[in-house]
Amino acid sequence: MSARFDLSGRVAAVTGGSSGLGRAMARALAGAGADLVLIARRRDELEHAAGEIRSAGGRAAFVVADLADPAALGSIAAQAAEAFGAPDILINAAGVNLRQPIEEVGPEAWNLHLALHLTAPFFLAKAMAPAMIAKGRGRIINLASLQSQRAFPNSAPYGAGKGGIVQLTRAMAEAWSRHGITVNAIAPGFFPTELTAAVFNDPARAEANARQTMIGRNGELEDIAGPTIFFASDASAYVTGQTLFVDGGFSAK
Repeated sequence: MSARFDLSGRVAAVTGGSSGLGRAMARALAGAGADLVLIARRRDELEHAAGEIRSAGGRAAFVVADLADPAALGSIAAQAAEAFGAPDILINAAGVNLRQPIEEVGPEAWNLHLALHLTAPFFLAKAMAPAMIAKGRGRIINLASLQSQRAFPNSAPYGAGKGGIVQLTRAMAEAWSRHGITVNAIAPGFFPTELTAAVFNDPARAEANARQTMIGRNGELEDIAGPTIFFASDASAYVTGQTLFVDGGFSAK
């Protein structure tokens, strides 16, 4: 069975791979044997994240890019293929949550959220899909959220994007699964990342979220590794169009 989870010889592109869940997912894939291409805005963070993978014996490259710029997405996809060849795996983990009251949300903030959570995942996948189709195999993993199915305060644009990514995952799966490309989403609960700093900086709020789970704690970055490898590997070959909540039972309680 271990061979089903082996990613040796695979190339994985991870947006948002310089920090948070994207970085943890990239480390997990590298540990399973994949070569990594990390895509994000901050060169220093990218160099550090890639260095971690190399220090552990893996291979990693990175692309410095603004994923919120739709005009750059085709070029980003091409750059992602330069180091190790065309990616077999795409993880769309880049995101933002400006946490504004709905009355204060303007077009700029709205467009930024949708650019990162819907436009970039769609057009990157669209650009990388032909090479995956030619190989007869591909894995696309999108990042959904608890807000894909419920509302939280001060997060209307974020929630709209994360609701949309669930349906986009289904649509991409419908289009490409017949070619050997599975498309699934992971919906994390509360994990300690830059995106959730406002939550974890409030101990009472973090503890309340932990009590809302069935397991009784918030997520740890290691908790994302198993689901990531599963969806990226041959073990999930007959799973597509699905959203897996990795939230300690938060969404089911």
